[in-house]
Amino acid sequence: MICIYTIEKNSRDEFEPILKNYQKMIGKYSSLTYKSIFNNKIATSQNQTKELAQKSYSTAYEPLLKGYNIALHPDGKLLDSFEFSKIFENNTNINFFIGGAYGFEKEFLNKCDKVISLSPLTFSHKIAKVILYEQIYRAYTIRNNHPYHK
Repeated sequence: MICIYTIEKNSRDEFEPILKNYQKMIGKYSSLTYKSIFNNKIATSQNQTKELAQKSYSTAYEPLLKGYNIALHPDGKLLDSFEFSKIFENNTNINFFIGGAYGFEKEFLNKCDKVISLSPLTFSHKIAKVILYEQIYRAYTIRNNHPYHK
């Protein structure tokens, strides 16, 4: 089972059909759930300081640290698609965490099993989710010798 968590307001947009399509394709290999977390504490802290915002993200995410936990962070390790696919070899419950506007506290990153970067570039949550979904699907096709990854 794969869970993807983001700190963002819920919204329906033009990316939703793309994500649903990838979710359906990933469903051939594993279940995938997505949860957006945004509450008053996060909203208030983001208007105060970076440190308070990061702390509110950690507070929201720490109860979800079960299974194999991966934070997406600009300073994380860059992986190619084949390295990324190895994450799915022995891990059946994988959580991906996408930070809020101010990123993660070091303490939260230290609690995760892995910290990776999708790119040296910065992406909006919407784009990051599409890239992550596509790479998860690609990882499963690599693992199952499906021609999609070629």
